[in-house]
Amino acid sequence: MTPVIDSILTVMLIILALMVLLCLIKAIIGPRVGDRLVCVNMMGTLVIVIICILAIKMKEGYLVDISIIYAMISFLAVVIFCKVYMGAFLQKKAESEKKEDEANGND
Repeated sequence: MTPVIDSILTVMLIILALMVLLCLIKAIIGPRVGDRLVCVNMMGTLVIVIICILAIKMKEGYLVDISIIYAMISFLAVVIFCKVYMGAFLQKKAESEKKEDEANGND
């Protein structure tokens, strides 16, 4: 690999690492749960790209397999987070409707 390509890949890794840190900050600060879910998903995608760039830079083919496995795990994690969030949201909504019905005198 030429030194120019190696330097370009290194700069790309640094930029992607900064983007992961910014996503982490947004995931912590994020005002809504939806924002946090999007940030976690984006962080997973960025990590997959970082692993693929490392596979090219280090000339190690097994890292591509690891990135594919990481993509599946990241996808499942986001699906589970959404499921848990929707379950909590629907439960809170049902409780608030029940309280409103009790306050209005409806049984």
